[in-house]
This record gives sequence, structure tokens and C-alpha cells, in this order.
Amino acid sequence: MINKEQIAEDYKQIQDEICAALELTDGKAVFEEELWERDGGGGGRTRVIQNGNILEKGGVNFSAVHGHLPDTLKRALKVDQDDFFATGVSIVIHPNHPMVPIIHMNIRYFEMPSSFGSGKEPLRWFGGGIDLTPHYVFEDDARYFHRYLKSVCDACHHDFYRRFKLWADDYFFIKHRHETRGIGGIFYDRLTAGDDLTWDEIFEFSKALGRSFIPIYTELVNKNRDKVFTPEQQEWQYQRRSRYAEFNLVYDAGTKFGLETNGRIESILMSLPPAAKWFYNYQPVPGSEEEKTLSLLKKGISWV
Repeated sequence: MINKEQIAEDYKQIQDEICAALELTDGKAVFEEELWERDGGGGGRTRVIQNGNILEKGGVNFSAVHGHLPDTLKRALKVDQDDFFATGVSIVIHPNHPMVPIIHMNIRYFEMPSSFGSGKEPLRWFGGGIDLTPHYVFEDDARYFHRYLKSVCDACHHDFYRRFKLWADDYFFIKHRHETRGIGGIFYDRLTAGDDLTWDEIFEFSKALGRSFIPIYTELVNKNRDKVFTPEQQEWQYQRRSRYAEFNLVYDAGTKFGLETNGRIESILMSLPPAAKWFYNYQPVPGSEEEKTLSLLKKGISWV
């Protein structure tokens, strides 16, 4: 059966693959790497790319951390063990082009090692997801994105896409704006082995999701990177980035987990865009592409 060391090593390999492919796609910028250690135990590899031909700011981060779980998180996770281990890869890319979407992906594994040797089954689970935040929603791109994710899900379990798409719609929702962050994707948490799937099969799904990032994003980047845009469309991009920042700072569970477990601040907040704007009471022009995009930022849209 898989163990946490193997999971961490395979996640590091996925980080390497994604960074190499993103550098090739951009054609100019390269990742800067910073190795770090967490005071409570473990550490990671933060990799940031900036000021590229198309990638204005992005991070592809790996971490494997362990230590004492704060009481606030024990209550939130509804667990009573004291120690934890968590590893994963987290990605956010902010392009400099308003026709190229923001993308986020996360694959992760969590366990409570203190349960080992107690005669009880270890508490462990996988989580993750990928979602797309277009500044302008192009319906063909949205269908491509969701169909690709469905193919990844279907290869593991016939009901994963339906379940995880609904979960993403609910999770990536900006409640105070009454709109979704983007066009969703898939999201799952506390996925464990059971009657349908073994631990190895769930791990293979996690890796397949991680390796879906490059074919998906390179397709969307290369399709849209040469489109001409206006200063007004760039201003709209900055406005949409502000919504992204609001979600990550107010609702994102990964951000909260990192901050509450003494994580590395620069790595946690690399998800924020390099520049964003908050326009007072912005109202799109009726019939505009901006109005169309807002009309598609809602739950329950079927893209497949």
C-alpha cells in the first residue's frame, strides 16, 4: 500500500514536470526556487515565475509538513489526534493577457500519524481540484476545460465528475458577491478508500489530475495569447482579479490551513495577483462581453 513518503516524492515529480512545461510555454521567464523549512516540522519548495511573455505571476509550490495540529484546526477537521502530516502541490497562474484565464490546481494528501501503533486504522485522505477563472468566459474554452476534466474523472470512477463538479460550484462561490469565482471545475476533499476504490487507485487519480494541468492550460494559453485587447479590457482583467483576491482571503480553506499551521507566508499568499483594482459599484455595459461573463458566473451550468 502507498505510504506518505512515496506520495510526497511523486508530487515533487509532478511539480518538476509542470514547471518545465510552463517555462517552455512562456518562452521567456524561468522559475525561481526557494527551499524552506517549517518551524514545526517539514518544509517545501516554492517556485515562482514572473514577468514572462504571457505569465505575469505564478507559483507551483510543493510542501510536505508535519507537526502538532492546532486546536482550532482539530475542531474544524473534527479530529482528536494531535499530530499531522500533509503534502501537496498547489498552483496559481495569473497571465498578463485578459483573454487568457487564471488557473488554480491543488492535489494534496493528509494523515494523522499519531494513530499508527494504536490498533486503529490511520486517519488519512486525499483532496484536490482544479478550477478556471476566465476574465472573459469563452464558451468553447469552458466546454473544452470541463470535458477534459470529465475524461480524467471517468477514467477512475463513473460518478466523480458529477459529484466533484457540484462540489466545485459550491466551494468556489463568492457569497458576498453572489457569484462564482470563475467557471468552476472539480473539487474534492476527504476522499478515502472504500468499496469502490483502493488507496492506490485514489492516488493514481490524484496524479492524473495533477498531470492534466499542462495539456489543459497550454491549450488555453496558446489559443488566446495572440488576441488583440484594449486598455479597457485590461482594466476589466484587473477588476476580475480583485474578485479572485477576495475569495482567497475570505473563503479559501488552503489559505486558512496554511496560516493556522504556521506555514510560510510568501508561499501561502503567492496565489494573489500582482495587481488588482476595486472599482466602486462597477456596472457592465448592457449587451457587452463583460455583462455576458457576469451572467455565466453562477452555479449549475452544464458545460459537457
